[in-house]
Amino acid sequence: MLGQSPGRLQTPWKRTKFGRVNIYQCGHTAEMLNLVAVLNKDRFCPRWYIAAATDNMSLARAKVAEESGTEKAEGRMLQGSKYMQIYRSREVGQSYLTSIGTTLVAMVHALWLIFKIRPDVILCNGPGTCIPLCIAGFFLKVLGVKRVTIFYVESIARVRKLSLSGLLLYKLHLADQLFVQWPQLKQKYPKVQYVGRLM
Repeated sequence: MLGQSPGRLQTPWKRTKFGRVNIYQCGHTAEMLNLVAVLNKDRFCPRWYIAAATDNMSLARAKVAEESGTEKAEGRMLQGSKYMQIYRSREVGQSYLTSIGTTLVAMVHALWLIFKIRPDVILCNGPGTCIPLCIAGFFLKVLGVKRVTIFYVESIARVRKLSLSGLLLYKLHLADQLFVQWPQLKQKYPKVQYVGRLM
């Protein structure tokens, strides 16, 4: 569960290894980096930033954010930030028919990646890049390999209905917690969590 205080997100998680942060282009990157900025970096380490293979900006922005967030006051560098890219399930504008093949490729890649990393936590929002990773994390949990906690935060831009990614995670019950940022979404989708604006 996530809580909120004025201007900052409170994170009561008590895990020692932060499995992955999934980031995306444009507004989704900004939203994800705002969420990550308030995490206790010592508690959530190592952090894996994963973006689509066709995304050339998000990982660079994540690296800048990590470097600027270094705890200089303590005179030490925070370790454990890693960066990877994954095949995208569906490109913007791609037909649903042709996306079947690209989704299967992305799913195989995601399974390999998640089995390699074995994260404790997956934190994601936005586009379909996160769906194969969340499914792979769910498989780890179901198979008893690793207990992976999946948090999905719906974009602030989603006011009236969930995104396709959010809807899939909601209908398939893949996310442990699915957060929305508008009260009308809580009324429409009663199983989501609404705690106000998170970013």
